[in-house]
Amino acid sequence: MARAVSESTQTPPALAVLACLAVLATCVQRRYEVEPVPGYFEPTPLWCAVASAAGTRKSSVLHAIQVPIVGWEKLNADRMRRDIARVNAARAVSKQKIARLLQDAAKAKDATEREAIRAEIEQEELTQPDEIRAPRLFTSDATPERVQGLLAEHGERMAVLSDEAGSFQIMGGLYSGGQAHLDVYLQGHAGSSMRVDRASRAVHIDRPALSMGLLVQPGTLADVAGSKRFRDSGLLARFLWAIPESTVGRRDVRRHIPIPEHVQEAYKRGIFGLLEGWGEPVGKPKVLSLTEPARELWFDFAQQIENEQGEGGVYESIADWTSKLPGQLARVAAILELAEMGLAADEVSELSMRRSLQLGGLLIEHARAAFGLLGTDAVDSDAAAVVRWVIGNGLQEFTRRDAQKGQEGRFRSVDRLQKALDRLEAGDVVRSTKRRNKGAPPSLVYRVNPRLST
Repeated sequence: MARAVSESTQTPPALAVLACLAVLATCVQRRYEVEPVPGYFEPTPLWCAVASAAGTRKSSVLHAIQVPIVGWEKLNADRMRRDIARVNAARAVSKQKIARLLQDAAKAKDATEREAIRAEIEQEELTQPDEIRAPRLFTSDATPERVQGLLAEHGERMAVLSDEAGSFQIMGGLYSGGQAHLDVYLQGHAGSSMRVDRASRAVHIDRPALSMGLLVQPGTLADVAGSKRFRDSGLLARFLWAIPESTVGRRDVRRHIPIPEHVQEAYKRGIFGLLEGWGEPVGKPKVLSLTEPARELWFDFAQQIENEQGEGGVYESIADWTSKLPGQLARVAAILELAEMGLAADEVSELSMRRSLQLGGLLIEHARAAFGLLGTDAVDSDAAAVVRWVIGNGLQEFTRRDAQKGQEGRFRSVDRLQKALDRLEAGDVVRSTKRRNKGAPPSLVYRVNPRLST
Protein backbone atom coordinates (compact mmCIF):
# COMPACT_ATOMS: atom_id res chain seq x y z
CA MET A 1 0.00 0.00 0.00
CA ALA A 2 2.79 2.41 0.85
CA ARG A 3 4.47 1.68 -2.48
CA ALA A 4 1.20 2.16 -4.37
CA VAL A 5 0.47 5.47 -2.63
CA SER A 6 3.98 6.70 -3.31
CA GLU A 7 3.74 5.84 -6.99
CA SER A 8 0.25 7.30 -7.34
CA THR A 9 1.12 10.62 -5.68
CA GLN A 10 4.71 10.77 -7.02
CA THR A 11 6.02 11.31 -3.53
CA PRO A 12 9.04 9.89 -1.67
CA PRO A 13 8.32 6.45 -0.16
CA ALA A 14 9.19 7.70 3.33
CA LEU A 15 5.98 9.74 3.50
CA ALA A 16 3.72 6.74 2.94
CA VAL A 17 5.84 4.26 4.92
CA LEU A 18 5.85 6.29 8.15
CA ALA A 19 2.19 7.23 7.73
CA CYS A 20 1.37 3.52 7.36
CA LEU A 21 3.35 2.65 10.48
CA ALA A 22 1.51 5.31 12.47
CA VAL A 23 -1.87 3.96 11.33
CA LEU A 24 -0.86 0.36 12.13
CA ALA A 25 0.27 1.41 15.60
CA THR A 26 -3.06 3.18 16.08
CA CYS A 27 -4.83 -0.13 15.47
CA VAL A 28 -2.83 -2.33 17.86
CA GLN A 29 -1.55 -0.01 20.60
CA ARG A 30 -2.55 -0.72 24.20
CA ARG A 31 -3.64 -4.27 23.28
CA TYR A 32 -0.09 -5.52 22.62
CA GLU A 33 3.40 -5.16 24.04
CA VAL A 34 6.70 -6.61 22.86
CA GLU A 35 9.30 -8.24 25.11
CA PRO A 36 12.76 -7.96 23.48
CA VAL A 37 14.41 -9.69 26.44
CA PRO A 38 12.79 -11.33 29.48
CA GLY A 39 11.49 -8.69 31.86
CA TYR A 40 11.90 -5.75 29.46
CA PHE A 41 8.64 -4.66 27.83
CA GLU A 42 7.96 -2.04 25.18
CA PRO A 43 4.40 -0.83 24.50
CA THR A 44 3.39 -0.43 20.86
CA PRO A 45 2.60 3.27 20.26
CA LEU A 46 4.75 4.82 17.53
CA TRP A 47 5.59 8.45 16.86
CA CYS A 48 6.40 9.12 13.21
CA ALA A 49 7.27 12.55 11.82
CA VAL A 50 8.07 13.49 8.23
CA ALA A 51 9.33 16.96 7.34
CA SER A 52 8.31 17.80 3.79
CA ALA A 53 7.89 21.21 2.17
CA ALA A 54 4.63 22.75 1.00
CA GLY A 55 3.36 21.40 -2.31
CA THR A 56 4.78 17.91 -1.79
CA ARG A 57 1.32 16.27 -1.56
CA LYS A 58 1.54 15.35 2.11
CA SER A 59 -2.23 15.68 2.48
CA SER A 60 -2.88 13.29 -0.40
CA VAL A 61 -0.57 10.69 1.13
CA LEU A 62 -2.08 10.90 4.62
CA HIS A 63 -5.62 10.83 3.24
CA ALA A 64 -4.98 7.67 1.23
CA ILE A 65 -3.32 5.89 4.16
CA GLN A 66 -5.99 6.72 6.74
CA VAL A 67 -9.05 6.01 4.56
CA PRO A 68 -9.74 2.62 6.25
CA ILE A 69 -9.68 3.96 9.82
CA VAL A 70 -11.89 6.90 8.86
CA GLY A 71 -14.30 4.42 7.26
CA TRP A 72 -14.16 2.15 10.32
CA GLU A 73 -15.03 5.04 12.64
CA LYS A 74 -17.96 6.07 10.43
CA LEU A 75 -19.25 2.51 10.12
CA ASN A 76 -19.28 2.01 13.88
CA ALA A 77 -20.77 5.45 14.52
CA ASP A 78 -23.64 4.57 12.16
CA ARG A 79 -24.17 1.21 13.86
CA MET A 80 -24.26 2.77 17.32
CA ARG A 81 -26.31 5.86 16.52
CA ARG A 82 -29.62 4.43 17.77
CA ASP A 83 -28.06 3.02 20.97
CA ILE A 84 -26.28 6.29 21.68
CA ALA A 85 -29.49 8.27 21.20
CA ARG A 86 -31.42 5.90 23.52
CA VAL A 87 -28.79 6.07 26.27
CA ASN A 88 -28.40 9.84 25.99
CA ALA A 89 -32.15 10.28 26.32
CA ALA A 90 -32.25 8.00 29.38
CA ARG A 91 -29.36 9.86 30.99
CA ALA A 92 -31.00 13.24 30.31
CA VAL A 93 -34.25 12.10 31.93
CA SER A 94 -32.34 10.70 34.90
CA LYS A 95 -30.37 13.92 35.38
CA GLN A 96 -33.59 15.96 35.27
CA LYS A 97 -35.14 13.67 37.86
CA ILE A 98 -32.08 14.00 40.12
CA ALA A 99 -32.23 17.80 39.77
CA ARG A 100 -35.90 17.76 40.82
CA LEU A 101 -35.15 15.45 43.76
CA LEU A 102 -32.38 17.77 44.95
CA GLN A 103 -34.86 20.62 44.99
CA ASP A 104 -37.29 18.45 46.96
CA ALA A 105 -34.53 17.56 49.44
CA ALA A 106 -33.84 21.22 50.04
CA LYS A 107 -37.53 21.74 50.90
CA ALA A 108 -37.86 18.59 53.05
CA LYS A 109 -39.58 19.23 56.38
CA ASP A 110 -37.56 16.75 58.46
CA ALA A 111 -34.55 14.45 58.40
CA THR A 112 -36.64 11.36 57.67
CA GLU A 113 -38.08 12.84 54.48
CA ARG A 114 -34.65 14.18 53.48
CA GLU A 115 -33.07 10.74 53.96
CA ALA A 116 -35.76 9.09 51.84
CA ILE A 117 -35.08 11.56 49.02
CA ARG A 118 -31.34 11.03 49.36
CA ALA A 119 -31.82 7.27 49.00
CA GLU A 120 -33.95 7.84 45.89
CA ILE A 121 -31.22 10.06 44.38
CA GLU A 122 -28.61 7.42 45.14
CA GLN A 123 -30.72 4.72 43.48
CA GLU A 124 -31.27 6.92 40.43
CA GLU A 125 -27.54 7.54 40.05
CA LEU A 126 -26.76 3.83 40.44
CA THR A 127 -29.28 2.78 37.79
CA GLN A 128 -28.43 5.57 35.37
CA PRO A 129 -26.99 3.97 32.19
CA ASP A 130 -23.31 4.59 31.50
CA GLU A 131 -22.54 6.99 28.69
CA ILE A 132 -21.60 5.31 25.44
CA ARG A 133 -19.65 6.90 22.61
CA ALA A 134 -18.91 6.05 19.03
CA PRO A 135 -15.33 4.76 18.87
CA ARG A 136 -12.59 7.20 17.98
CA LEU A 137 -9.18 6.13 16.78
CA PHE A 138 -7.51 9.47 16.14
CA THR A 139 -7.68 13.23 16.24
CA SER A 140 -5.90 15.84 14.14
CA ASP A 141 -5.98 18.82 16.48
CA ALA A 142 -6.42 18.67 20.25
CA THR A 143 -5.05 20.41 23.32
CA PRO A 144 -3.13 18.30 25.87
CA GLU A 145 -6.15 18.42 28.17
CA ARG A 146 -8.42 17.13 25.41
CA VAL A 147 -5.92 14.39 24.54
CA GLN A 148 -6.15 13.25 28.17
CA GLY A 149 -9.92 13.22 27.86
CA LEU A 150 -9.86 11.25 24.61
CA LEU A 151 -7.56 8.66 26.16
CA ALA A 152 -9.93 8.27 29.11
CA GLU A 153 -12.99 8.02 26.85
CA HIS A 154 -11.64 5.56 24.30
CA GLY A 155 -10.00 2.66 26.06
CA GLU A 156 -6.78 4.48 27.07
CA ARG A 157 -5.64 4.77 23.45
CA MET A 158 -5.64 7.56 20.91
CA ALA A 159 -3.62 8.80 17.95
CA VAL A 160 -2.76 12.21 16.54
CA LEU A 161 -2.56 12.08 12.73
CA SER A 162 -2.05 15.36 10.92
CA ASP A 163 -0.46 16.96 7.89
CA GLU A 164 -0.06 20.31 9.66
CA ALA A 165 2.34 21.50 12.35
CA GLY A 166 -0.51 22.36 14.72
CA SER A 167 0.30 19.46 17.04
CA PHE A 168 3.84 20.71 17.60
CA GLN A 169 2.53 24.23 18.13
CA ILE A 170 0.02 22.99 20.70
CA MET A 171 2.69 20.97 22.50
CA GLY A 172 4.83 24.08 22.49
CA GLY A 173 2.13 26.06 24.30
CA LEU A 174 0.01 27.63 21.54
CA TYR A 175 -3.04 27.75 23.83
CA SER A 176 -1.23 28.13 27.13
CA GLY A 177 0.77 31.32 26.81
CA GLY A 178 3.86 29.58 25.45
CA GLN A 179 4.05 27.12 28.34
CA ALA A 180 4.76 23.65 26.97
CA HIS A 181 2.61 20.82 28.34
CA LEU A 182 4.33 17.58 27.38
CA ASP A 183 3.48 15.12 30.14
CA VAL A 184 0.43 13.57 28.47
CA TYR A 185 2.45 12.95 25.30
CA LEU A 186 5.46 11.48 27.09
CA GLN A 187 3.29 9.26 29.27
CA GLY A 188 1.27 8.17 26.24
CA HIS A 189 4.40 7.02 24.44
CA ALA A 190 5.88 5.22 27.44
CA GLY A 191 2.62 3.75 28.75
CA SER A 192 3.16 5.33 32.18
CA SER A 193 0.11 5.70 34.40
CA MET A 194 -1.53 9.10 34.31
CA ARG A 195 -3.13 10.73 37.35
CA VAL A 196 -4.57 14.23 36.96
CA ASP A 197 -6.47 15.69 39.92
CA ARG A 198 -7.34 19.34 39.49
CA ALA A 199 -10.26 21.48 40.55
CA SER A 200 -11.70 21.50 37.03
CA ARG A 201 -11.08 17.86 36.05
CA ALA A 202 -9.81 14.49 37.16
CA VAL A 203 -8.33 11.89 34.79
CA HIS A 204 -7.02 8.49 35.85
CA ILE A 205 -5.49 6.29 33.13
CA ASP A 206 -3.48 3.17 33.93
CA ARG A 207 -1.78 2.39 30.59
CA PRO A 208 -2.13 5.32 28.16
CA ALA A 209 -1.17 4.61 24.56
CA LEU A 210 -0.71 7.56 22.21
CA SER A 211 0.59 7.23 18.65
CA MET A 212 1.43 10.12 16.33
CA GLY A 213 1.83 10.49 12.60
CA LEU A 214 2.79 14.04 11.68
CA LEU A 215 3.60 15.22 8.15
CA VAL A 216 4.77 18.81 8.52
CA GLN A 217 6.70 21.56 6.79
CA PRO A 218 10.39 21.82 7.74
CA GLY A 219 10.32 25.55 8.43
CA THR A 220 7.36 25.38 10.77
CA LEU A 221 8.85 22.39 12.52
CA ALA A 222 12.16 24.19 13.07
CA ASP A 223 10.39 27.25 14.49
CA VAL A 224 8.35 25.26 16.99
CA ALA A 225 10.26 22.15 17.95
CA GLY A 226 13.73 23.55 18.42
CA SER A 227 13.01 24.54 22.01
CA LYS A 228 15.29 23.28 24.75
CA ARG A 229 12.33 21.79 26.62
CA PHE A 230 11.45 19.58 23.66
CA ARG A 231 14.97 18.15 23.53
CA ASP A 232 15.65 17.92 27.26
CA SER A 233 12.36 16.13 27.96
CA GLY A 234 13.18 13.41 25.46
CA LEU A 235 10.13 14.26 23.35
CA LEU A 236 12.08 14.70 20.11
CA ALA A 237 14.02 11.50 20.77
CA ARG A 238 10.79 9.49 20.65
CA PHE A 239 10.02 10.26 17.00
CA LEU A 240 11.03 8.18 14.01
CA TRP A 241 12.10 10.98 11.67
CA ALA A 242 12.19 11.19 7.89
CA ILE A 243 13.45 14.13 5.85
CA PRO A 244 12.95 12.85 2.29
CA GLU A 245 14.22 14.57 -0.81
CA SER A 246 11.40 16.48 -2.46
CA THR A 247 10.10 15.33 -5.84
CA VAL A 248 8.81 18.81 -6.69
CA GLY A 249 10.14 19.83 -10.08
CA ARG A 250 10.60 16.23 -11.20
CA ARG A 251 6.99 15.04 -11.30
CA ASP A 252 5.22 14.16 -14.54
CA VAL A 253 1.98 16.14 -14.58
CA ARG A 254 0.51 13.90 -17.30
CA ARG A 255 1.17 10.74 -15.36
CA HIS A 256 -1.70 9.33 -13.35
CA ILE A 257 -1.38 5.95 -11.70
CA PRO A 258 -4.37 5.15 -9.48
CA ILE A 259 -3.89 2.96 -6.45
CA PRO A 260 -4.94 -0.54 -7.61
CA GLU A 261 -8.32 -1.53 -6.23
CA HIS A 262 -7.06 -4.94 -5.07
CA VAL A 263 -4.31 -3.21 -3.06
CA GLN A 264 -6.76 -0.81 -1.44
CA GLU A 265 -9.14 -3.64 -0.63
CA ALA A 266 -6.42 -5.86 0.86
CA TYR A 267 -5.14 -2.92 2.93
CA LYS A 268 -8.66 -2.18 4.19
CA ARG A 269 -9.22 -5.83 5.12
CA GLY A 270 -5.94 -5.89 6.98
CA ILE A 271 -6.74 -2.73 8.95
CA PHE A 272 -10.25 -3.91 9.78
CA GLY A 273 -8.79 -7.24 10.89
CA LEU A 274 -6.43 -5.47 13.31
CA LEU A 275 -9.38 -3.49 14.68
CA GLU A 276 -11.47 -6.57 15.35
CA GLY A 277 -12.67 -6.54 18.94
CA TRP A 278 -11.43 -2.96 19.43
CA GLY A 279 -14.53 -1.91 21.36
CA GLU A 280 -14.24 -4.68 23.94
CA PRO A 281 -12.85 -3.83 27.41
CA VAL A 282 -9.06 -3.86 27.36
CA GLY A 283 -7.25 -5.63 30.14
CA LYS A 284 -3.58 -6.48 30.34
CA PRO A 285 -1.85 -6.21 26.96
CA LYS A 286 -0.88 -9.39 25.16
CA VAL A 287 2.91 -9.79 25.12
CA LEU A 288 4.77 -10.75 21.95
CA SER A 289 8.14 -12.37 22.63
CA LEU A 290 10.97 -12.59 20.10
CA THR A 291 12.07 -15.78 18.44
CA GLU A 292 15.69 -16.61 19.22
CA PRO A 293 16.97 -15.54 15.76
CA ALA A 294 15.00 -12.28 16.04
CA ARG A 295 16.43 -11.63 19.49
CA GLU A 296 19.99 -12.20 18.28
CA LEU A 297 19.46 -9.75 15.43
CA TRP A 298 18.09 -7.21 17.90
CA PHE A 299 21.02 -7.71 20.29
CA ASP A 300 23.55 -7.24 17.47
CA PHE A 301 21.90 -4.00 16.37
CA ALA A 302 21.53 -2.67 19.92
CA GLN A 303 25.21 -3.36 20.64
CA GLN A 304 26.30 -1.67 17.43
CA ILE A 305 24.33 1.43 18.41
CA GLU A 306 25.68 1.32 21.97
CA ASN A 307 29.28 1.20 20.78
CA GLU A 308 28.92 4.38 18.72
CA GLN A 309 26.89 6.72 20.92
CA GLY A 310 29.44 7.48 23.63
CA GLU A 311 31.83 10.41 23.68
CA GLY A 312 33.54 10.65 20.31
CA GLY A 313 31.18 8.11 18.75
CA VAL A 314 29.49 8.72 15.43
CA TYR A 315 26.10 8.99 17.16
CA GLU A 316 27.24 11.19 20.05
CA SER A 317 25.27 14.23 18.89
CA ILE A 318 22.01 12.25 18.65
CA ALA A 319 22.64 9.82 21.51
CA ASP A 320 19.29 10.67 23.11
CA TRP A 321 17.60 9.45 19.91
CA THR A 322 19.80 6.42 19.23
CA SER A 323 19.52 5.26 22.85
CA LYS A 324 15.79 4.81 22.25
CA LEU A 325 16.16 3.35 18.75
CA PRO A 326 16.49 -0.36 19.67
CA GLY A 327 13.31 -0.16 21.74
CA GLN A 328 11.54 1.72 18.98
CA LEU A 329 12.51 -0.91 16.44
CA ALA A 330 11.29 -3.69 18.72
CA ARG A 331 7.92 -1.92 18.60
CA VAL A 332 8.08 -1.65 14.81
CA ALA A 333 8.95 -5.35 14.49
CA ALA A 334 5.96 -6.31 16.64
CA ILE A 335 3.66 -4.09 14.58
CA LEU A 336 4.97 -5.56 11.32
CA GLU A 337 4.39 -9.05 12.70
CA LEU A 338 0.80 -8.20 13.63
CA ALA A 339 0.24 -6.65 10.20
CA GLU A 340 1.58 -9.82 8.58
CA MET A 341 0.02 -12.47 10.81
CA GLY A 342 -3.01 -10.72 12.31
CA LEU A 343 -4.12 -10.58 15.93
CA ALA A 344 -3.25 -14.25 16.48
CA ALA A 345 0.49 -13.49 16.38
CA ASP A 346 2.29 -14.44 19.59
CA GLU A 347 5.97 -13.88 18.76
CA VAL A 348 8.07 -11.67 16.51
CA SER A 349 9.74 -13.54 13.68
CA GLU A 350 13.25 -13.11 12.33
CA LEU A 351 11.81 -11.67 9.10
CA SER A 352 9.80 -8.96 10.87
CA MET A 353 12.81 -8.03 12.99
CA ARG A 354 15.11 -7.93 9.97
CA ARG A 355 12.69 -5.61 8.16
CA SER A 356 12.41 -3.37 11.21
CA LEU A 357 16.17 -3.10 11.68
CA GLN A 358 16.65 -2.39 7.99
CA LEU A 359 14.19 0.49 8.29
CA GLY A 360 15.97 1.70 11.44
CA GLY A 361 19.30 1.75 9.65
CA LEU A 362 17.82 3.94 6.94
CA LEU A 363 16.24 6.31 9.44
CA ILE A 364 19.49 7.11 11.26
CA GLU A 365 20.67 9.55 8.61
CA HIS A 366 17.18 11.07 8.50
CA ALA A 367 17.38 11.60 12.26
CA ARG A 368 20.73 13.38 11.86
CA ALA A 369 19.15 15.66 9.27
CA ALA A 370 16.09 16.23 11.46
CA PHE A 371 18.07 17.22 14.53
CA GLY A 372 20.20 19.50 12.39
CA LEU A 373 17.04 21.03 10.94
CA LEU A 374 15.61 21.54 14.40
CA GLY A 375 18.78 23.22 15.58
CA THR A 376 19.03 20.64 18.34
CA ASP A 377 22.37 19.04 17.54
CA ALA A 378 24.45 20.77 20.20
CA VAL A 379 27.78 20.22 18.47
CA ASP A 380 26.51 21.43 15.10
CA SER A 381 24.92 24.44 16.81
CA ASP A 382 28.22 25.29 18.52
CA ALA A 383 30.13 24.81 15.27
CA ALA A 384 27.74 27.17 13.50
CA ALA A 385 28.32 29.74 16.26
CA VAL A 386 32.08 29.54 15.70
CA VAL A 387 31.57 30.05 11.96
CA ARG A 388 29.44 33.14 12.60
CA TRP A 389 32.13 34.52 14.91
CA VAL A 390 34.86 33.89 12.33
CA ILE A 391 32.91 35.53 9.50
CA GLY A 392 31.76 38.41 11.69
CA ASN A 393 35.35 39.24 12.60
CA GLY A 394 36.80 38.58 9.16
CA LEU A 395 39.33 36.09 10.55
CA GLN A 396 41.71 34.05 8.48
CA GLU A 397 43.13 32.20 11.46
CA PHE A 398 42.61 32.02 15.22
CA THR A 399 43.64 30.10 18.31
CA ARG A 400 41.39 28.14 20.58
CA ARG A 401 41.93 30.77 23.28
CA ASP A 402 40.82 33.48 20.83
CA ALA A 403 37.63 31.54 20.08
CA GLN A 404 36.81 30.93 23.72
CA LYS A 405 37.46 34.53 24.73
CA GLY A 406 35.45 35.85 21.81
CA GLN A 407 32.47 33.64 22.72
CA GLU A 408 32.91 33.20 26.45
CA GLY A 409 29.17 33.37 27.01
CA ARG A 410 28.73 30.15 25.05
CA PHE A 411 31.99 28.28 25.63
CA ARG A 412 32.67 28.24 29.35
CA SER A 413 33.99 24.71 28.85
CA VAL A 414 37.07 24.16 26.69
CA ASP A 415 35.87 20.62 25.95
CA ARG A 416 32.66 21.94 24.43
CA LEU A 417 34.60 24.35 22.21
CA GLN A 418 36.99 21.61 21.17
CA LYS A 419 34.13 19.40 19.98
CA ALA A 420 32.86 22.25 17.81
CA LEU A 421 36.33 22.84 16.38
CA ASP A 422 36.75 19.12 15.69
CA ARG A 423 33.43 19.12 13.84
CA LEU A 424 34.54 22.11 11.73
CA GLU A 425 37.87 20.47 10.98
CA ALA A 426 36.14 17.25 9.95
CA GLY A 427 34.06 19.32 7.52
CA ASP A 428 37.17 21.06 6.12
CA VAL A 429 35.95 24.45 7.36
CA VAL A 430 39.11 24.99 9.41
CA ARG A 431 42.47 23.25 9.53
CA SER A 432 44.69 23.06 12.61
CA THR A 433 48.39 23.72 12.30
CA LYS A 434 51.26 24.60 14.60
CA ARG A 435 52.72 28.09 14.47
CA ARG A 436 56.29 28.69 15.56
CA ASN A 437 56.87 31.30 18.25
CA LYS A 438 60.23 32.87 19.03
CA GLY A 439 61.47 31.71 22.40
CA ALA A 440 58.26 29.83 23.16
CA PRO A 441 56.70 26.48 22.32
CA PRO A 442 54.69 26.37 19.08
CA SER A 443 51.01 27.22 19.43
CA LEU A 444 48.06 25.52 17.78
CA VAL A 445 46.34 27.73 15.22
CA TYR A 446 43.18 27.14 13.23
CA ARG A 447 43.35 28.41 9.65
CA VAL A 448 40.04 29.20 7.98
CA ASN A 449 39.14 27.70 4.62
CA PRO A 450 39.27 30.68 2.17
CA ARG A 451 36.03 29.48 0.57
CA LEU A 452 34.17 30.36 3.78
CA SER A 453 34.33 34.06 2.93
CA THR A 454 33.34 33.68 -0.72
